[in-house]
Amino acid sequence: MMTMSSRTWLIALVLTFTFSFTATAGSQGNKPAIHEPEQIVQFAKNVEKYAASQGARALIIARVGRPQEDLPKGIRFTHTAVALYSDITLDDGVVVKGYAIYNLYQKSGDLDKSQLVTDYPVDFFWGADQLTAGVIIPTPDMQTRLIDIITTGKNALLHNENYSVIANPMNGQLQNCTEHTLDMLNAAIYQTTDVAKLKANTRAYFTPQRVHTSRFKLMFGSMLQDDVSTKDHTGKIATTTFTSIAQYLAKYDLASQSVILGADGQVLETLSDLKFQATTTHDKS
Repeated sequence: MMTMSSRTWLIALVLTFTFSFTATAGSQGNKPAIHEPEQIVQFAKNVEKYAASQGARALIIARVGRPQEDLPKGIRFTHTAVALYSDITLDDGVVVKGYAIYNLYQKSGDLDKSQLVTDYPVDFFWGADQLTAGVIIPTPDMQTRLIDIITTGKNALLHNENYSVIANPMNGQLQNCTEHTLDMLNAAIYQTTDVAKLKANTRAYFTPQRVHTSRFKLMFGSMLQDDVSTKDHTGKIATTTFTSIAQYLAKYDLASQSVILGADGQVLETLSDLKFQATTTHDKS
């Protein structure tokens, strides 16, 4: 028979695991603001200004959705998407230039499923925990190819609605926001939307980032939360991250720069500072 103290310990353990895995998730829209609205608006403008000053027509953008101390070791960002410089029609019908952001977001109330959603920098950063952004600016040719992938609707062909926060990018069983971004990049690189071919090239050339947490914790996370699954992994758990994408594009000379921006739009870190411990087995999120 379970005693009161053992029941208390088990509840505390379960809550700890649940919080830990919830803290890794960042692919959700419509989150409440943590910062003052004016701060968020100014930060979003600063990120846009930086991207525009670099002549970016297409870029990879990332946000921090949870406190850094709650994230697995080495994970810097919780949500990644592609932004395109576009004509944006305001509510009053006025057309302005700005960045539209193409996201994969979890469905509200159905977190193991996802949908493709277009929003804008203020929306994108509205629920961010930190006013920090990851920005990767691909080479001009890669930007042109990314623009084509999205404007022709090919990004929808790469969407897998079956979601896991630690999805393995080496197969097409599950997907998260950052893997979807990687799939769009690879579709641009290889000029195909054939998922089997894209995953073969991912296994050959992409190095995912290890998720440093115990198997015991992963087991409890997958039991307790719909959006945590390890069924698409066969070895060490690794997933797609902003950092792993930045290093992938840099390795093959497909990005002109990869930076982390602070609240004032200043560069805090560059690619050379972004480090992670890669897995040696290709079985990732």
